[in-house]
Amino acid sequence: MDALAKDRTLIGNFGSDSEGLIKPTREEAMAAVRTLLAWAGDDPRREGLLDTPKRVVEAFGEWFQGYEQDPSVELSRTFEDVQGYDDMVMLRGIEVESHCEHHMAPFIGKAYVAYMPTNRVVGLSKLARVVEIYAKRLQTQETMTQQIVDAINESLDPAGVAVMIDAEHQCMSTRGVHHRHVSTITTRFSGQFKTNQALQDRFLALANPR
Repeated sequence: MDALAKDRTLIGNFGSDSEGLIKPTREEAMAAVRTLLAWAGDDPRREGLLDTPKRVVEAFGEWFQGYEQDPSVELSRTFEDVQGYDDMVMLRGIEVESHCEHHMAPFIGKAYVAYMPTNRVVGLSKLARVVEIYAKRLQTQETMTQQIVDAINESLDPAGVAVMIDAEHQCMSTRGVHHRHVSTITTRFSGQFKTNQALQDRFLALANPR
């Protein structure tokens, strides 16, 4: 049996594209954890590791629950009675807890999200939920920044959206170059935030992650 066949035996069958993916069973996922423990050089049968596969699978269920959630659903309930308000709506310091898709190492930081409403607004907690949904997936920070902007644009049709994420990546601090306390900042602007430099500068000044 070749390596690919062995992988399929362990984690289940995969189709030719993402739509054809068959999710492995809980036991298959736990078996994969035991394999990794043995590969790392430890004995998955020793007392301290007996329940580790179960704990890891449960942790994955929490860390990656965003795959089961739809940002458009969170943004679907809007309010049109805004009393003529047409200025920036901004949330600062939204907690970001995500995992790098390259090493599955955590990256943790803050997101700053703003939009310019047209004729409707959305509940403030829903913006935070959109950030959380995308964070609870394997990610790159650049992709997540774009996804948040796209989701708000598609659901609210605002005059503009601005997103900034400031995060520290453990794939950089605990491995590889081992540089701690280095943060990565990504930004994405659309609509008025992209064309109006004064508005963009105001957003960045209000974000003030330092």
